[in-house]
Amino acid sequence: MTSTTPAVTKALIVDDEPDIRELLAITLTRMGIDTDHAANLAEAIGLLGKQSYQVCLTDLRLPDGDGIELVSWIQAHKPQLPVAVFTAHGNMDTAITAMKAGAFDFISKPVELEHLRRLIKTALQLNTVNKFGNSNSPALLGSADTIGKLLKQIKKVARSQAPIYISGESGTGKELVARAIHYQGGRAEGPFIPVNCGAIPKELMESEFFGHKKGSFTGASADKQGLFQAANGGTLFLDEVADLPLEMQVKLLRALQEKAVRPIGSDREIDVDVRVLSATHKDLGVEVQKERFRNDLYYRINVIQIDIPPLRERKQDIDLLASHFLKQFAEESGLDTPRLSASAAKALQNYNFPGNVRELENILERAFTLCEGDVIEHTDLQLSGAGTQPTAATGASNLSKAEEVESLDEYLEEIEKEVISATLEKTRWNRTAAAKKLGISFRSFRYRLKKLGLDNEDDEP
Repeated sequence: MTSTTPAVTKALIVDDEPDIRELLAITLTRMGIDTDHAANLAEAIGLLGKQSYQVCLTDLRLPDGDGIELVSWIQAHKPQLPVAVFTAHGNMDTAITAMKAGAFDFISKPVELEHLRRLIKTALQLNTVNKFGNSNSPALLGSADTIGKLLKQIKKVARSQAPIYISGESGTGKELVARAIHYQGGRAEGPFIPVNCGAIPKELMESEFFGHKKGSFTGASADKQGLFQAANGGTLFLDEVADLPLEMQVKLLRALQEKAVRPIGSDREIDVDVRVLSATHKDLGVEVQKERFRNDLYYRINVIQIDIPPLRERKQDIDLLASHFLKQFAEESGLDTPRLSASAAKALQNYNFPGNVRELENILERAFTLCEGDVIEHTDLQLSGAGTQPTAATGASNLSKAEEVESLDEYLEEIEKEVISATLEKTRWNRTAAAKKLGISFRSFRYRLKKLGLDNEDDEP
């Protein structure tokens, strides 16, 4: 069987200015890429119908049409071909229109050759990803029509560099979708840097995002690289972007428009090559109306929007997800995979899951540790207690501790580890006795030991 992959990488350059075509051709030739030229829309479509190309560069203004028309033609006839559009410097409206039409990316005129080279390399990486795939791309499980639509959207937007806004309730898997977009795209070999915007103290935000120079403020004892620099060549995922204060939104907008950042204390900007994906569980449109989120930033990050359905709208996927999570817990703990009883499976189908897939995972992890034998019963799910609030007395007694906690999961794990270690010491590391003393099954106790890193086969007398 012969390969259909051309032996030579070819690019199509579409521009009515001969000097521009020549400059681009020289740059691409030095990268080992052959080029064909077209001076107008008709010539470009004619060449595309005869030849195979790995990338296309087109000017926006053409004598017989415009670059957006060519982008639309390519989307309809050669959707696997990445096409970049030249725009006037600072004309973000045009750039966004081009990307909404399906352009891979845009390049401002006058063309910066280093930027062009980076863009071409990223575009060509798509061929490798399409041919071989990427094992780092997370699996998005589901058979519902909404999930099928979501997977198609991810595959399509992964082929562009357009900013993506991911909308969905808490626990639906927004970061999972962002990772899939990154690892199915041309930046798969670059870093994926996730950041929770709501978790960064307001006074540290500029330093965290853009970095700082040594001595630029009290406590700046060394140069610090910002998140944009860390994500250079890859993807920056801004989770809970709605939590950014307005003054930081202005600085973020400038960084996105200029593709450059200025560290605190520096007298020059640093170019960054970063794709930005954003997400929040809030309705950004409402946040804009209430003037809590800048309209211009919303317009910039929401070039393409992806909506993730809540779990209650795809209940046919609950059994599949449950099987996946239970198998995962069993593999991590070295135990047999339990099954759901009929009553437990029915209870999950009837539950509303306000916390979505993340809540399903947490419910099943708890049930996995509580169940006796290899069957999870309805009572092991403890659904009746979901969503209950702590009493006033309990809340008041733990308030001072809670204010100091940065991660609830880590805090609870630390307490659990202390309790289990103390119990093991009292029982002289007899696990059976320790499990009995704590009032949990030996299966549950063994799982917790593995999860907390306390498992040591030599300790059992």
